[in-house]
Amino acid sequence: MDEARARDVLAGAKVLPGPARDARLLALGENAVFASGGLVVKVGRDESLLERARRELAVAAWLAEQGVPAVRAAEPEPLLVEGHPVTVWHRLPDAVRPAEPEDLARLLRIVHALPAPPVALPPRELLGGVERWLRLAGDAIDPADAAYLRSRRDGFASAAAALTPHLTPGPIHGDALPRNVHIGPDGPVLVDLETFSADLREHDLVVMALSRDRYGLPAGKYDAFTQAYGWDVRAWEGCSVLRGARETASCAWVAQHAPANSKALAEFERRVASLRDGDESVRWYPF
Repeated sequence: MDEARARDVLAGAKVLPGPARDARLLALGENAVFASGGLVVKVGRDESLLERARRELAVAAWLAEQGVPAVRAAEPEPLLVEGHPVTVWHRLPDAVRPAEPEDLARLLRIVHALPAPPVALPPRELLGGVERWLRLAGDAIDPADAAYLRSRRDGFASAAAALTPHLTPGPIHGDALPRNVHIGPDGPVLVDLETFSADLREHDLVVMALSRDRYGLPAGKYDAFTQAYGWDVRAWEGCSVLRGARETASCAWVAQHAPANSKALAEFERRVASLRDGDESVRWYPF
C-alpha cells in the first residue's frame, strides 16, 4: 500500500474534518497514519488486519476504563473501506520532550499491575513471522543462514514454552520501547497498542535489555529503566531464552528487505554471524 492508495481509502472513509489530500502523513508501514485537526487515522494494509484493529480499539477502551495514560480512540469500532481497516483516534498534544526509558518503565508498572481484560488477548508470538520473512528474502540470503534461523526459531519456541516466569503473567504492551511513549504536557502516554498481548510480563522487559546489549542504549539509561521498574530482567534465568527468540525474529525481519537493499543484506549477515559466533558484544543497527 503506497501513500496514494492510502489517501484514496482515507477519502472514502469520510472521517476527517477536512479533505484527505490535506492530511499530514505521519507514518507509512503496515499502517498509513494520517493526522488532521484533532484526529489521527490509521489505514491498515489489508483486510487481514481487521481483527487486530478491532482488538486494538477494545484494548484502548479498556485502558481508558482502568485510567491508564494511553492513546484514546475517537470511534469504538474500525471501518472497513475498500478492503482496508480504518481506525480513528484522538490526536495527542505535541510532545514536550523525548521519552526516556524510565518513562516507559513507569507505564509498564501500571500495565503489569492490571488484571485480565474483558477482551481476549493473544499470546506474544515473537517467532510467528520468521517463516514469512525468510520466504520473502528468497535467494538474496544464504540458504544456510535461513536454515540456521529456522533451527533457532524451533529451539527457542520450545524453550520459551517451558519457562517459569518470575512475574505473574498477564497483559503486556508487546513492543515496549520509548518510541511507543509520548510525553505530552500532562506526562507520559502509552501509544501503539496493536501488540497488546497476554503473556509473560518479562517480554516487555527483555526488549530494553536487548536495546542495551545490541542497539547501543547507554548502560546508565538502562539502569534508570530498571530502577524505575523495580527489577532487572537479566537476573531471571529465562532472560537468555526470550532474548534469543527476539534476536532470531529481528534477524529474519531484516532478511525480508535484503532482495532490494544491499545495506539490509549486510546488516542481516552481520547479525547472523554474531549469533553463530555467540558474540553478544556485536552492535546491531536499526533498520
